[in-house]
Amino acid sequence: MTKHLHAAEKKDFSILLIGTQMAIGGAQRGLFDQAHWFKSHSCRVVVAFFYDKEGFHEKWKQSVDFPVYDLRAYERGANFLRQGLLLIKGLWQLWILLIREQFDVVETFTHDSNLLGLPLAWLARVPVRIATHRGKIEAFPRWRQILHGVLINTRIAHTLIVVSEQTRQQAIEEGVWESRITVIPNAVKPLDTSSLNRAAIRKNLGLNEDDVFLLSIGRLTYQKGHEFLVQAMSKVSSHFPNAKAGICGDGPLRPQLQAQIVEAGLSGQVQLLGAWEDISPLLASAEIFILPSRWEGLSRALMEAMAAGLPVIATQVDGIKDLINDGVNGLLVPSEDVEALGNSILQLIDDTEMRKRIGAAGQAHVLQNHSVDDMCKKYYDFMLGRLQAS
Repeated sequence: MTKHLHAAEKKDFSILLIGTQMAIGGAQRGLFDQAHWFKSHSCRVVVAFFYDKEGFHEKWKQSVDFPVYDLRAYERGANFLRQGLLLIKGLWQLWILLIREQFDVVETFTHDSNLLGLPLAWLARVPVRIATHRGKIEAFPRWRQILHGVLINTRIAHTLIVVSEQTRQQAIEEGVWESRITVIPNAVKPLDTSSLNRAAIRKNLGLNEDDVFLLSIGRLTYQKGHEFLVQAMSKVSSHFPNAKAGICGDGPLRPQLQAQIVEAGLSGQVQLLGAWEDISPLLASAEIFILPSRWEGLSRALMEAMAAGLPVIATQVDGIKDLINDGVNGLLVPSEDVEALGNSILQLIDDTEMRKRIGAAGQAHVLQNHSVDDMCKKYYDFMLGRLQAS
């Protein structure tokens, strides 16, 4: 108790941030944004992931000035017995880390890391334990939702921080008591696009000088609705043959999307770009950003595009509606409405002044209301308040 109160008075507490997998994604970028911010504010920061999905561990370790651990608690393709042993070993490694480092705060970044990491943090008597909820998880089993709600409602976690009002409602529907929820909107650190060689990037993407490049970013899953963008491109390309779409991301629907593109005769108009660890070059090379999702929490990719000054078109679903004022700082279309999506794309291609106006308004909105500094100060104040009360 004395040690932790002393840390709180000094305002330089120690924090462990736990994610599920080392991969390219919004949760991972958000975790590292927080890690860098807390480190720059004199906190002792450690990061841990339950497994390295895409082989990033060594690279990430060498690129930051705080420890990054791979707990190796999962292995793709492992049989049931081996997977169980790996999970036990990974949890043991986390337990050793918690006991050895005596953290003041533990924050977990996904439902799985909430479920696995916070009970151990509670057993290790970490004074402040924070779970987070970043949006609806596709195909997440109901029994795990119930278990997650039970965990949050007991005081294993001091709160569940959600990234938007829509995510707050999702958490309540999953069984979390409203009194256990804190809303801290998601935020992004503006990416550097101005210093990049736009012409060279576009050339590498196979774009001509007069092509209008439409960019979408997100995992190739049912949630993201990329098939509607592909369908809309049939109409768009018939009016503007120089309109080209690029979809950045990877996922289980890649074969279906590729087949759809070929079948529609759009191989020259729509390109699956794969996953990019750094999306700055794509943002620098695009004219319009499109997010055709069926649902969202508070999309990090959308905010990064807006922060880069791109005009955006997104679906009118909860989460996105928290961010976009239709016609002012972006365009909203009904989810799964190919006709409306195509018309909005054509409208922005045809009206360069509208593109500039919407892009500037979107950039101003994100920079003013969704800065990483403001977001992290809210996390910091919550953590500090809990430490001082402990």
